[in-house]
Amino acid sequence: MTEKLNLKIIRELGKPAGRGLVFLAAGLLLVGWLLNTPSGILGKADAVGYAVCHRIDERSFHIGDRPISLCARCTGMYVGAMIGLIYMSILGRRRTGWPQKNISVMLGIFLVSFGIDGFNSAYLLFFEKILLYEPNNTLRLVTGTGMGLLIAIVLLPAFNQTVWIKYSRHSVIENWRQFSGLLAVSGISILLILTESPIFLYPLTLISAIGVVALLTMIYSMLLMILFRRENQITKYIQLVFPLTGGFILAFTQIILIDVGRYLLTGSWDGFHLFLG
Repeated sequence: MTEKLNLKIIRELGKPAGRGLVFLAAGLLLVGWLLNTPSGILGKADAVGYAVCHRIDERSFHIGDRPISLCARCTGMYVGAMIGLIYMSILGRRRTGWPQKNISVMLGIFLVSFGIDGFNSAYLLFFEKILLYEPNNTLRLVTGTGMGLLIAIVLLPAFNQTVWIKYSRHSVIENWRQFSGLLAVSGISILLILTESPIFLYPLTLISAIGVVALLTMIYSMLLMILFRRENQITKYIQLVFPLTGGFILAFTQIILIDVGRYLLTGSWDGFHLFLG
């Protein structure tokens, strides 16, 4: 019964009128969100960060007196993920292979470091005591960036293997030279953020907000294709527009629901105001 319903939905959405309704829904959703969120480009980025991040002032970098759209850890994570996705896409299209074992060990270290630093930071937040060491935004940024690279290295192969009829089994990162290049680019982004110069922070905070939408869109697009049993049917990039639009609708629906819920709870677009010890 469910399969027949899915096929009926697919047939209807495959028609020009059905596709038009999907694109119209995406446009209306975006326009409604834009009209009801803080003004300015940074205000819109803040509204995206508001849906996924605590945005605590003391744990964020600043452009002048205003905190950027995501905290230090989330900024690193989403900028790192975007760097990873772009870098690996340049290295080779439609790759689905996992990196070699020694690189995987490094990725494991990134994951453990992210967990330890996050737990140590949360311990200070909730218990007002230092557990392992004094947390700071530099460590949050570095460990967040490492986690972002890991997310990209996991997500891109999964996405490629889900959408394409023909994909490459080559590794997204084939050797240490390529991995070192990825680390170098990520290291540069970390240094630029640490300058807290508006020249660098402005575009990088926008990239982090775009990263939130991009990752959610990719994840939801994959889920929709799996749900409707349309995986491994894409041959051209233009064919990705429709499933990505569906993923975009779900991604922004999530962002809007969290934005609304958080605003109703706090009555403010600011980050959480908590005593940090």
